[in-house]
Order: sequence, then structure tokens, then C-alpha cells
Amino acid sequence: MRYQISGKQIDIGSALQTHVKEELGSVVEKYAQRPTDAVVVFSRNASEYVCEATVHLSTGLTAQARARAHEIYAAFDACAAKMEKQLRRYKRRLKDHHRTRRQPVELATAPTYILAGTDAGADEAEPDSLQPIIIAEMEAKIPLISVGEAVMQMELVGAPALVFRNEGNDSINVVYRRDDGNIGWIDPGNLR
Repeated sequence: MRYQISGKQIDIGSALQTHVKEELGSVVEKYAQRPTDAVVVFSRNASEYVCEATVHLSTGLTAQARARAHEIYAAFDACAAKMEKQLRRYKRRLKDHHRTRRQPVELATAPTYILAGTDAGADEAEPDSLQPIIIAEMEAKIPLISVGEAVMQMELVGAPALVFRNEGNDSINVVYRRDDGNIGWIDPGNLR
């Protein structure tokens, strides 16, 4: 597995890098088959250290975890524990995913935009146009997966929603976490 371990405006020593490789490697190897790479980023937020870890699996699925603590090693250990809990919860489904899918998940790319927000508290005049102001452009990867895999991917990365192409009808679908804790699924595949 390839590791990319870095710090945002903090120095990451070789001892911490070795600790991350050993601990994260054992967690991922225990629950997920064929991980390809891991990205671990440490940062500082006031008096706390923040650790964010992302592990990419060979099938295209991704697992993410984030934790914070007053010590950098404790932040990583909490992050690794969250990652282990996610992977343990989906261990059987991940292994089933590997058996049924021999090739990696097909990914399509789509442009994404960040739009300028409006300040709700400000007394501003009515805008001249209804066109939003684009402040950033990026690229998103949209996987071709089943609905069950989409729900699992959304849970693994801790996202509130996931856009994907449905394997069943090759249309763009969305799964999202509802306020009541259930999962919502939008399938416009029958629209013509």
C-alpha cells in the first residue's frame, strides 16, 4: 500500500510516519482486501491536532475518518479507531463486493462548482441577476455502482449524500441521509 503522510503547517517526524504506516496498515489489511493507497493529513486547530485519513481500495471504494485530540499521536489513534470501526461494520459487504466485482469501479468525471453564498443577515439590494457567482471549479468522480454499494460508500466516507451512476439503468442517482436517520434514494431513471 502506498502512503502519503503530510502535515498542514506542521512538521511530521519519521517516528510518526512509521507509527501511521504500521497501525493503519494493520487495520486496513485486517478488514479490506487489496488497499491501494492511503492519504493521512495532520493539521492543527487551536490547541488540538486534527488527523484526516482516506484509504482507497482497489475496487474504487473509499473509506474516510477524522479525529482530533490534544496530542498528535492520540489524534491519529482515534482516527485509526474510527477507520477500523467503519471497515469492521462493512467487512462482510466489502468482501462480497470483491467477490462479485472483478474489475475496479468505473468512474466518470463531471465538473463541480462552488458558488458564492449570500449573507442572510446583510441588508443588500436585490441582486441584478439570478445567476450565481462561481468562485471555484473542480472535478468530481461519479462511480458506476449499485444502490447498495452507493449506500455503503456514503457511509464509509461519512458523506451526507452521494451522486452515482446506477448499474441497473445507467442513470444518475443520488442517495442521501435523511433527517430522521434513514437513507433516501433519488432515481430519475424512469423519466423520459
